[in-house]
Amino acid sequence: KKLIDGMTVEEKIGQLAQFNANVFSGSDADITGPLVKNGLTGDDLYRIGSLLNFKDSKEMNELQKRHLEGDRNKIPMVFMMDVIHGYRTIFPIPLALGGSFDTELVEECTRMSAVEASSAGVQVTFTPMVDYVRDARWGRVMETCGEEPILNGIMGAAQIKAFHGEDMSKAGCLATCVKHFAAYGGAEAGRDYNQVELSEHILREFYLPAYKACIDAGVDMLMPSFNVLNGVPAVANSWLMKKVLREEWGFEGVVISDYDAVGELITHGIAADKKEAAKYAFKNGCDIEMCSNGYIKHLKEMIEEGIFTEEQLDAVVLKILELKKRLGLFEDPYKGASPETEEKTCLTAENRALVRKAASECAVLLKNDGVLPFSKEHKKIALIGPFADNHNIIGFWSCCGKNEESVTVKQGIQSKLPDVEIKVVKGCSDKWNEIDKSEFDEAVKAAREADIVILCLGEPQNYSGEGNCRTDLDLPGVQNELAEKVIGANSNTAVLLFTGRPLAISKLDSIAPAILNMWFPGTEGGNAAADLLFGDANPSGKITMTFPKSVGQCPIYYNHTNTGRPISKQRDEMHNPYASNYIDCGNLPLYSFGHGLSYSNFVYKGLELSSDKITKDAPVTAKITVKNDSNIAGKETVMLYMRDVYASNSRPVQQMIAFEKVEIAAGETKVVEFEIDESMLRFWNNEHKFVSEPGLFKISTGYADHLIYTTDLILE
Repeated sequence: KKLIDGMTVEEKIGQLAQFNANVFSGSDADITGPLVKNGLTGDDLYRIGSLLNFKDSKEMNELQKRHLEGDRNKIPMVFMMDVIHGYRTIFPIPLALGGSFDTELVEECTRMSAVEASSAGVQVTFTPMVDYVRDARWGRVMETCGEEPILNGIMGAAQIKAFHGEDMSKAGCLATCVKHFAAYGGAEAGRDYNQVELSEHILREFYLPAYKACIDAGVDMLMPSFNVLNGVPAVANSWLMKKVLREEWGFEGVVISDYDAVGELITHGIAADKKEAAKYAFKNGCDIEMCSNGYIKHLKEMIEEGIFTEEQLDAVVLKILELKKRLGLFEDPYKGASPETEEKTCLTAENRALVRKAASECAVLLKNDGVLPFSKEHKKIALIGPFADNHNIIGFWSCCGKNEESVTVKQGIQSKLPDVEIKVVKGCSDKWNEIDKSEFDEAVKAAREADIVILCLGEPQNYSGEGNCRTDLDLPGVQNELAEKVIGANSNTAVLLFTGRPLAISKLDSIAPAILNMWFPGTEGGNAAADLLFGDANPSGKITMTFPKSVGQCPIYYNHTNTGRPISKQRDEMHNPYASNYIDCGNLPLYSFGHGLSYSNFVYKGLELSSDKITKDAPVTAKITVKNDSNIAGKETVMLYMRDVYASNSRPVQQMIAFEKVEIAAGETKVVEFEIDESMLRFWNNEHKFVSEPGLFKISTGYADHLIYTTDLILE
């Protein structure tokens, strides 16, 4: 506070400004290029509170040193970056990582990325991203944990814990920013940045819980979403940013806009100019303006006009300086980052081993007609498809990861089986608009001559991620035709699938003997694929976002309501004109939430409740017995579901309320216990409250598309 008392208004406002690192390019007298583009002067450089999009520790150290030399208050800048699924050593995309259902693995991978990123000068990460999603057309589904609010919240909280470490002021520890508040994942038609129209009931039950879980976990910052929510852009949405976030949830951390989101209020038609845009954002609690200059240009003027007070400005500056203090920047503005530390910290053998394990744990065996795992005794392997020897498998938003540092499928198999003859044929492109079939004959010949075929298909990694939305979710280009010819030539074929989203691969599913979905697995993807294909690893991942049969089913999700005219699963392929269905496609997806096979055979032996009645003061214990009826040890994610049969609101046909991943030895039986308390049965009612209502509940175990055991529970 003493520091703030000695600052000018301009210096205070500078703490609320974030720009790209390139604004520091050139000399102090250079007012061209990025400075002019951002409407800044040379003096503004030494007031800016934070930067993003710098290259490495060397640049960060140079920029921090230059800034501190020019800032009379000696307030360090804070350096921020999107560390989404690794810094230099890349682990699987979040949509895959969530499917591990393993919070310890999530923490391990996140901790590794925190240490690497910190060594390179990163002090705040724009993570976790916990947007709830239902529409695979949206490119950014790859950044989420899918369509289950509980899972999104649990995984987000695990990341926050791991990024913080034991002491956030120490090297290797980062502050966190949860995003995008709120309901960015509900973009209309699955098109990025599009408007979102949702009832409060849907918002409260499905979209908001994960953000709240992250706030409860101690997240430091929050980023409003780009989108209009029920007619008002999030950064200017008073109900969202003041009533819910600040008043109801009590969030006291720093709010930072997304990239130029304040300036985009003009484009949205909310603000007439930058001054009005800045007014709306500041009024509704946006503390830091990212990559637009409304605050720097107009906030002092608005204070002089009496629209805001300097005391209001001081309160925001205090929050920002307190964050810098918690990060330890006043003691060490560099937090130990240096090229030497970065070199010895990043991409180590230990880090590679961890992400190899993660890629194995996150892969999902979608289908297996007895083909996998392959024997290592085979002498000739045909490796076919656009991803057969492709380094571009680390995934979008891989920060400073380099494609060339990743292990390809070919390299992984060669390393595992050095004496095996491997024939590689690309076969075709993975691009939607490239339909060259000139390598088909060579691919078919290789398949016929091989003992086994590994067919590597998917979408390019830049087909998912921010701005990369699709209307066609099938395999791009002529990959389906390639698959048909190759599988026709050799039925001993397994498909490796690389994707950043659920795909509508009904045709492939109808012909492929086995499909192993690697997602975008990261730096060690090729080695992990080899481990899984040849039985040195056992698939245990589950999908956390439904795969549609057809893109026309989108949005499609497991926790839907029944409707007044449902169609039964048994009649899914039969059109009924007076039921809620399609005339050309059944209602059921290709693969539902929770689907994922194993080389082990897990048999559920029972579900028991300690009581058939539950009250607010007396929880109930559920016991689920699972046997590994095979000679292969494996891991199984045991899931507990509930259905509120009769309520004042129509409730979902099922909702996951708990899960636990367990390792079960060959022939072993394990009992997994869950405590069910009354709060797990609540919903947002028409009186705008979370309540539970007395009555009948169905408690189940199994998977969303196959509930194995169900029993009754009465809430009294």
